[in-house]
Amino acid sequence: MHPRLTEITERVAARSAPTRSAYLSMIRDAAARGPKRAALSCSNLAHGFAACDAHDKDALKGDVKANVAIVSAYNDMLSAHQPFETYPAMIKAACREVGAVAQFAGGVPAMCDGVTQGQPGMELSLFSRDVIAMASAIALSHDMFDGALFLGVCDKIVPGMVMAAASFGHLPIIFVPAGPMTSGLSNSDKAKVRQLYAEGKVGRAELLEAESQAYHGPGTCTFYGTANSNQMLVEIMGLHLPGASFVNPGSPMRDALTKAAAKRVTEITALGNDYTPVGEILSEKAFVNAMVGLHATGGSTNHALHLVAMAKAAGVQLTWDDFSDLSDLVPLLCRVYPNGLADVNHFHAAGGLAFVIRQLLDAGLLHDDVKTAAQEGLAAYTKEPVLEEGEIVYRDGPTETLDKTIVTTLDAPFSANGGLKLLDGNLGRAVIKISAVKPEHHVIEAPALLFNDQSELQDAFKAGKLERDFIAVVRFQGPKANGMPELHKLTPPLGVLQDKGFKVALVTDGRMSGASGKVPAAIHVTPEAADGGALAKLRDGDPVRLDARTGVLKVLLEPDVLAAREPVTADLVHYHSGLGRELFGTFRQNVTPAEQGATAVTFLEAQGA
Repeated sequence: MHPRLTEITERVAARSAPTRSAYLSMIRDAAARGPKRAALSCSNLAHGFAACDAHDKDALKGDVKANVAIVSAYNDMLSAHQPFETYPAMIKAACREVGAVAQFAGGVPAMCDGVTQGQPGMELSLFSRDVIAMASAIALSHDMFDGALFLGVCDKIVPGMVMAAASFGHLPIIFVPAGPMTSGLSNSDKAKVRQLYAEGKVGRAELLEAESQAYHGPGTCTFYGTANSNQMLVEIMGLHLPGASFVNPGSPMRDALTKAAAKRVTEITALGNDYTPVGEILSEKAFVNAMVGLHATGGSTNHALHLVAMAKAAGVQLTWDDFSDLSDLVPLLCRVYPNGLADVNHFHAAGGLAFVIRQLLDAGLLHDDVKTAAQEGLAAYTKEPVLEEGEIVYRDGPTETLDKTIVTTLDAPFSANGGLKLLDGNLGRAVIKISAVKPEHHVIEAPALLFNDQSELQDAFKAGKLERDFIAVVRFQGPKANGMPELHKLTPPLGVLQDKGFKVALVTDGRMSGASGKVPAAIHVTPEAADGGALAKLRDGDPVRLDARTGVLKVLLEPDVLAAREPVTADLVHYHSGLGRELFGTFRQNVTPAEQGATAVTFLEAQGA
């Protein structure tokens, strides 16, 4: 192991010791009790299998056949989750083949940031993660199950499901993806049309045509945003079967992997000889591996929130310092849009995760001694599935990259450090995705222009008022203020100004996106403006420095000047009603700061562990 990786892991483990110990005790007690199916009253049990056919009813009357819960984010409006429509029948048939039963235990909501981007619904997006966690827990609350399969892909769905999986950590749980859509219009061409539209050089018809060619069929979006970062994380943490992340929907391999996951989860229940509860997979080392994978692949900034919340659910305490220190250690090995021209299909074909994991393991930058859904050790994930007579056989994955412009080697990385960087200073703490930002834009010092809503910046751009050097400060966009929406619609106008030669950057207590692009953006600023943060004390014209090289975010004012200022307030009422937003007042009141995961759910540590 690399000594620095060992040091950081030991630091995480020491910090987590009280909550992790309490968590493991909790799930071991639950495992000792076992599922209550056999102990239910006749009336309770009859309700539990009333809709099953005679075969499954007979199987569930005893306590010797595994019962697998299916929890799904299926809906047919969103391309990433539409393929899940056919999975339950496939899973049930596969379980029957090995003498087990599968029941559809519950569905969870799945919203798409791509649909709600720049719309009021986006203010529910981050909170949907907590709703998904709670909905998944309700699906398993009947205590009828020996294991579970979680069917989810996109931005908040997988993190919410992982949080729920941790709360049922005594169960074996395998995650089952749907895969990316096949490649359409390239991401770079799509971005060009968006920028032309922002400049008024093409109309809405041309924009819609480009978007439709890019997002054209079932599966996840093909850029390396949060959805596909989710799939990388779940696989590198050992929650997928090896090679499952980036296989296209509807293909023979996709169906074979789904059936294999169904059969595998029956093998690792407490009824078999290879009991592997998911809570033991979700270890300190697994979360360190996740952060390493995030940096090596240039993954989504959203995981500076999600991984913290996911880890807390398993009793593991992560901080942004862990992310930053690992970013300094782990080189960038992948160029996938938005930090390259390739999409995830090209990445998968060029060597994909199996090659990246092999590189990192060989360099001592990943922990191999972890439990996974496949078997002991992460080395299993350097192998790739192939079909032989309809059955999956694993062979060694690629030992060389097939395209060094997409996936490179440790001796020739695209960058010496990872994609995320911690910023700190008198404006608070923030993160920045630097993998897509050219080095000449890593340091921006310019006057601040203050906006209390993203629409104000867009209006100023359209009016031609932003033709200058400036740092846009878009505040009152944090979790307490309005649920911390993504502000990705600001990328095209800021990109236009940057291309004109102006020095521009964004500073915000909101989110950007897994698709954070070429404009430097200090995001997730904590404390947020609505929670006493220094952003509320800024004024137009204040000199601000964003330095991604040294990790500094500050306003260049004397400390006594900043301290003497009264913070401004903003009228946030318009954020708090309409499109269901009024239902989430309790979330806004109780949400933790961004660095603590921006979550309103309660974890074990808050219960006195």
